Amino acid sequence: MLSKPATMLLGLIYEKPLNAYEIIKRLNYMNVKWWFNIADSTVYSTLKALEKKGYISGTTEKVGNMPDRTVYNLSDTGKDKFIDTLKESILQFNYDTNIFSIAAFFLSTFPPDEQHELLEKRLEILQKYRAGIEKQVNPLWENEVSAYHVANVKRMIDLVDAEITGTKRLLANCSEENSRRYCE
Repeated sequence: MLSKPATMLLGLIYEKPLNAYEIIKRLNYMNVKWWFNIADSTVYSTLKALEKKGYISGTTEKVGNMPDRTVYNLSDTGKDKFIDTLKESILQFNYDTNIFSIAAFFLSTFPPDEQHELLEKRLEILQKYRAGIEKQVNPLWENEVSAYHVANVKRMIDLVDAEITGTKRLLANCSEENSRRYCE
């Protein structure tokens, strides 16, 4: 599985070839810094690492009097790794919700039917996860552990509930998008 910065950058390059400056501008436009702080230096170092692994390739371009710039494209290996990472990120629950947030940005990478299928599977996984945590909470257990332990487990349930709500919202959006696409 790719790192979060690598997934984000591959997703942006998957949408269209970009140079480092354009990537930084897009991240700023997306207000990513409020939920996933990725420094400009991380963008540059991640691009170099992705290029070294063969996931992207850079082509130097000259535009007018501007300095040369390197525009990055995804390789077939990079596309495969990106898509595998998206699927893996969607089909897991992690308390680091940025992993899924990044994957959700790029759901349109998949055909509509696959988007729906992946989100339905995620919902099942989340509901099983919640049920597993919920089994732990009962009056006997609550009397045997500290109030902080109880509060933390209930906080974990809240986080899973938020992911369930968000996944349902994405599913509803996916369904609306699909019906608009097929009904027009």
